[in-house]
Amino acid sequence: MGNKRCLFFRWFIEARLAISSSGDVRDKRDPVFNNSAIQYKEADRLTPATTTIMKTIKLLLFIFIVSGVLDFPSNVYGMAGKLFAGTAKVSITPVTDEPLHDPVYARSLVLEINSERVAFVSVDLAVFTSDNVEKICKEKYGVAKVFLCSSHNHTAPSKPGKGPEYSNLKAFYEKQVIHAVEMAVTNMFPARISAGRRSFPQLGFKRLIVRDDGHARESWMGDDHYAPINPDRIPFGPVDQEVGVIRIDDTNGQARAIVMNYACHADVVCLSYAISADFPGVAARKVEEAFGSDVNCLFVNGAAGNVAPLFTVPRKTGPNDPFKTDYTPMERMGELLAYETVKVAKSLNAKSDDATINYRDAALKFTGRFNKEKHFDVRITTIMINDDIVIAANPGELFAELGLEWKAKMQAEVANPFYFGYTWNDGQWPGYVPSIKGAALGGFGADQDPGMIEVGAGEAIFNKHLENYFVLTGLMRDKPGPSGFRRGPRWYVVPVPENIENTAQ
Repeated sequence: MGNKRCLFFRWFIEARLAISSSGDVRDKRDPVFNNSAIQYKEADRLTPATTTIMKTIKLLLFIFIVSGVLDFPSNVYGMAGKLFAGTAKVSITPVTDEPLHDPVYARSLVLEINSERVAFVSVDLAVFTSDNVEKICKEKYGVAKVFLCSSHNHTAPSKPGKGPEYSNLKAFYEKQVIHAVEMAVTNMFPARISAGRRSFPQLGFKRLIVRDDGHARESWMGDDHYAPINPDRIPFGPVDQEVGVIRIDDTNGQARAIVMNYACHADVVCLSYAISADFPGVAARKVEEAFGSDVNCLFVNGAAGNVAPLFTVPRKTGPNDPFKTDYTPMERMGELLAYETVKVAKSLNAKSDDATINYRDAALKFTGRFNKEKHFDVRITTIMINDDIVIAANPGELFAELGLEWKAKMQAEVANPFYFGYTWNDGQWPGYVPSIKGAALGGFGADQDPGMIEVGAGEAIFNKHLENYFVLTGLMRDKPGPSGFRRGPRWYVVPVPENIENTAQ
């Protein structure tokens, strides 16, 4: 339905523009489409010939509306046809006085069907939002939506660099991200897409640990029983033990881009006071090495608001602390994640370059939990690719149990679910979003911030993703369903056979 609507809009607008170019043809109520609403302009002069043409177009428009091809208002968007893709990798490491352990990157993936484009850009940053990126990418490269996927890296560059190009880090990041999209768009190729998932022993743990008083405290707060930062690597849970993989191939079957979706805070080497992409950087590099230099691996975090890595190392007390950070656990965690990702990716085999991409946006309004005067405008997008891959993309740090519940519901619908957390496209960044129980248990990210979002926001976000999914499948009606019933027989008589005792033998 979304594709039919897009095609009709394009046909109607092109027809209107073509007629307008031939002379004064606008009627006194000329429909001009803007965000799926109808507005009207004052008319210019009118000729008999053009009046007939406009009447014909309006009649066709009326028929389409009545027949349901256009169902105002709606925000479901759809594309169907041959899939094209482009990908690029650009350094976002500034020239700075900060020590450098390993570089940070922006990796892009642009998907296109019938000249309609959406882009995903993974960045090795803690949180990255930018209205400017999507505005420029839309104007220059025809990209309808740009999803900015932060790895939530805690060792990203944090100080202005040397020279004017690096003095404003956000402007520098924007420039590099836009360049990554540009490179992807200029190197598009016929593509195929496939996806899979794999569970394996967890690499992270639930860092809000319930204590003797019934409330939770963060893992870096020790007590008489638990040591700070969980050096015993106790696998508190539940957490999401699954890595999700989306593979983009060219028509020769060669992998060109791989999306690795895993839920865990990227803070193995937090407070090392040196630039590093942390374990996601290691994992992405290892996957790229496994498939060759032509492959880019985008790391996209999941519902990791209360999930810390089991490989966390001791931290410095400040930038001048002579203690040396041990990067071996970071490398090991990245290697383990890459190993599982490669295993899934190599098992995938897409056979067709025909594809469908449908998505639905939603704007959700929330108030503050403690400060009722505070308001949140949270924008989410639910994406369905090939009636199989379902992506829940939204900003903020949602708790693990929310992602697990949503993925379980999607799997029950025989869908291939991916939760893209820390992923911004529009609206506000909501910060931590706990589950209702998580909000009750408390702890860091659950009840300590006076500016937190209201209780129940996490469940509301995932319920909206669930609703969006059923709208995208076409199962959710936008009008009342059929009513009435046909009465059947009041009794069904089942004769009892004679000699039932003998029959039973």
